[in-house]
Amino acid sequence: MEQLNDDQIQTIITAYKKKRESEIKQYHEVLKNDEEFKKKNRYRAKKWYENNKDKRKEYYQENKDFQNAKNIYNYHKKKDNLDYFKSKHQEKHKLLIEKNWIKEEN
Repeated sequence: MEQLNDDQIQTIITAYKKKRESEIKQYHEVLKNDEEFKKKNRYRAKKWYENNKDKRKEYYQENKDFQNAKNIYNYHKKKDNLDYFKSKHQEKHKLLIEKNWIKEEN
């Protein structure tokens, strides 16, 4: 495999950015307002969820403790009472830090 120089890398990055910008513009200005696209997209999403019910259920069961910890953390954050969360729910606080959902304060 050949090595790319800096100019080639910059050309590739620029081309990728332009492509993404045009795709985003196409979606927001044309596709998302098109009724036919909406129907197809909703149908595709519905079929995917029907075909993957077991996977989703399994994912939520495996991450039940993590989801619960996030909910409790957000509740205490909203009430501006994070010190209570840290003292009362130490295991959940450690779990959130381990999963890199929150950063550990020194």
